[in-house]
Amino acid sequence: MVEISALFLPILLSAVAVFIASAIIHMASPLHKKDYLKLPNEDKVMDTMRPLGIPPGDYLVPRPDSTKDMKSPEYLEKMNKGPVMMMSVWPNGRPGMGRNLILWFVYCVVAGAFAAFIARLALPEGATYVNVFRIAGTTAFLAYSAALWQMSIWYRRPWGTTIRLTIDGIIYATLTAGMFSWLWPR
Repeated sequence: MVEISALFLPILLSAVAVFIASAIIHMASPLHKKDYLKLPNEDKVMDTMRPLGIPPGDYLVPRPDSTKDMKSPEYLEKMNKGPVMMMSVWPNGRPGMGRNLILWFVYCVVAGAFAAFIARLALPEGATYVNVFRIAGTTAFLAYSAALWQMSIWYRRPWGTTIRLTIDGIIYATLTAGMFSWLWPR
């Protein structure tokens, strides 16, 4: 079995490669330009909501208090009357990217660590490029993409957004698989 310490370099280099690729995808390509729609009458909505002082968090509107409430005429009327939404409220002010970028890099390292863990259990030292690519790439794909599909299944995120994010995941998985295949102990 391959020692995990022998995989530190591919873990870190794959994280760096994914981090750089994600920056290019999100800053230089038009792939994600339409992931979020602009709210009609945005200024009016913001002016209406601002005095409510809604604290940061995730909200469901309308939100029933129980499954029994979901059958009540009052709740059904709210659902029919609308708007029905899920929303995330962020803290006011300009969002700092530093925290997000650090957390994204840590996530990339963790995804690489899982790819290393699974690959070292499945493959011997000296495994072929293709076998390493297949195992590390599949694991990385699951880490970067599969959980995103739940957002479209349960929370009505447009499937187009999920497909574009899955394409990102395929790119990230390919980079991870390539690094592991290239640097796999021989």
